[in-house]
Amino acid sequence: MNIVVSKPWVLARMYEPDVTIVDCRFELGKPDAGREAYEQEHIPGAVYLDLEQDLSSPIREHGGRHPLPDPEQLSRTLAHKGITPETRVIAYDDQGGMYASRLWWLLNYLGHEQAYVMNEGFTAWKGAGYPVTADQPIRVPASYTYTLHPSMLASMEDVRSASGNENVIVIDSRDPRRYQGFDETLDPVAGHIPGARNKFWKLLIGKDSKWISSDLLTDHYKEFPADKDIIVYCGSGVSACPNYIGLKEAGYENVKLYSGSWSDWISYNENPIATGEE
Repeated sequence: MNIVVSKPWVLARMYEPDVTIVDCRFELGKPDAGREAYEQEHIPGAVYLDLEQDLSSPIREHGGRHPLPDPEQLSRTLAHKGITPETRVIAYDDQGGMYASRLWWLLNYLGHEQAYVMNEGFTAWKGAGYPVTADQPIRVPASYTYTLHPSMLASMEDVRSASGNENVIVIDSRDPRRYQGFDETLDPVAGHIPGARNKFWKLLIGKDSKWISSDLLTDHYKEFPADKDIIVYCGSGVSACPNYIGLKEAGYENVKLYSGSWSDWISYNENPIATGEE
């Protein structure tokens, strides 16, 4: 079963009792915009989860701009929304799938097996004439138990040692200009982790605003040998999640997320910084 699913696939299942649709819309710099958009209209039955309030923990000295949420707190949040480990969760946003992919990754990290990302997003859903509503569903709180999968994570120390290891590939998912250190607008230091290769996550989105098809993903990542360990990162661990999904869909087995990403890397003064192309 593919991780990224179509609008018709969602439409056919949206009213099934074991399905929960989650609206993950968010705008950096406008922390209320996603929730306000949800309250105005959303897919019927959808609940809302906020990147910074629900899918991240408070910022500390280290951990980046969007540290991973505490698993206990996240499990309580999911349970409050009526989500159980058996729920089929379908996430969507309106930002190319970046924030929906964050929820997908977190669910998998908790051991949640049935999680999906809706292709295209809310604007395309509405534009296709599919139903929308302002009504917020009443959810019966549930119980959520989890089993963490730490093998999905790479620590800062893992990334530091990877730069000298030919068996590990580090992928920077940011815009090429941010990777090269020319146009940094979000973090106080520009550049990238030495040795990292750049693969902008938006290259997964085709001209039709859909994720590229599974048969194109192999070609998209062909420069990366499938037998290597791969670590993906971005600015704060969010936009690397689409690349994590893309690599998994393309058949790569050994993929990890550096969740703190660039904003965590630069919080350690001793860490080296590179600019330009690798």
